[in-house]
Amino acid sequence: MKHQTVDQLNAVADVHSEATVLFASRSQRLERWAQLLEQSPSRRLTALAGTEYAAPEVREKMRCAGSPITVAFEDPIFRAQGLEDDSYGAAKRFFEMSDWQLHEVVCHCHVGANLPARWAATRVRAAISPGAGILAWLRAAFMY
Repeated sequence: MKHQTVDQLNAVADVHSEATVLFASRSQRLERWAQLLEQSPSRRLTALAGTEYAAPEVREKMRCAGSPITVAFEDPIFRAQGLEDDSYGAAKRFFEMSDWQLHEVVCHCHVGANLPARWAATRVRAAISPGAGILAWLRAAFMY
């Protein structure tokens, strides 16, 4: 293995030195996910269907293009930190969420087939401080 400086690596790779420092905790990762969703608050995202009814091994692999999880996976820093793909199981592990918490963010039973990104951001933030969930959702629903 050849030793190279960060400047040399920047010439051949997309280097994110802040990746291991800035988003080390669960709360930091969830907050960044919410911020990524808020970058395009009106973006229509696709919800996953029936996460609560799927067998655990099926739920683990569930995904759909354009979901709130896809927004997280589009982030090069999250990918560098280990977000494997935009599946339900990868998000659950990476963000250290319970099935119920992730269900609240991505399942269609609460929002229909799609939802604005700002709603998903509110639901992600509710996972940071669980007691504020319904109040945060109501604020987002009526403020935008």
